[in-house]
Amino acid sequence: MADEQRATSPQTGFEIGCDGPSVVLAGVDGSPTSMRAASYAAGLARRQGSHLVLAYVARPPLYPPLEPYGAAAVVATVRDEARELWRTLARETALSDVRADFLVALGDPYRELNRLAEDFRADLLVVGASECLRRRLRGSLATRLVGARRRPVVVVP
Repeated sequence: MADEQRATSPQTGFEIGCDGPSVVLAGVDGSPTSMRAASYAAGLARRQGSHLVLAYVARPPLYPPLEPYGAAAVVATVRDEARELWRTLARETALSDVRADFLVALGDPYRELNRLAEDFRADLLVVGASECLRRRLRGSLATRLVGARRRPVVVVP
């Protein structure tokens, strides 16, 4: 009992990875590897009794004024893509037994996933491996997240 109070006491602060992951954050973008990462994260969250946070991060366009109807159209498109992705994830993964949130963010995936991981105090970050050869050679999102050494990262092939 004393150990439980110490781990949750506001005086001791936040401790990453004390008794298994309490929050699992998975980055999804609709690619096959990210869908596998979401399934892996959902299974892990179900087995561990963790809170699952699925994050869809879209890069903003380089020149929003040139997009039809400007930035508002970009945000609406991202929202529509995210809704469809959420429906697909709910169909293909066992999310019925898991407490899950689905978030949409606009920005650099590396920065946004790190920010969300900090905000939710995620114990584990799950992402899919890059399928693009150029990114594998130059440095993928997964490589950058692992290199940051902020929290454990699982890269699903």
